[in-house]
Amino acid sequence: MKGKPLLPTLRTKKRYVVYETISDKDIKNNDVYNEIVSSYKECFGKFGLGEAGIMNTKIYKKNKGILKVNHKYLDKLKTAMAMITEVDKKKVIIKTVTVSGILKKAKAKINASH
Repeated sequence: MKGKPLLPTLRTKKRYVVYETISDKDIKNNDVYNEIVSSYKECFGKFGLGEAGIMNTKIYKKNKGILKVNHKYLDKLKTAMAMITEVDKKKVIIKTVTVSGILKKAKAKINASH
């Protein structure tokens, strides 16, 4: 039996981070996600990683992707992303394109071509 749904004030707020990987060679998006998680864990520990609740939305387009994170840990995630210099022994820069509270807006940003 299901209980009552959580009140909006008690729910954890989330942010969707659209990131872009800049590299000479093609890199799998899953490898980028794993490297981001590993970098976060190295910077802030396992406990910090658990609190941040970083999740892969598995929404990709070419060299862009979307991550979901707890709103309080957004700055820490950006820091961990900035610390990454290589993925799978390939030089890379991971850049935050935009941050949104709504997945629909994040998807719109990932589909917009620059």
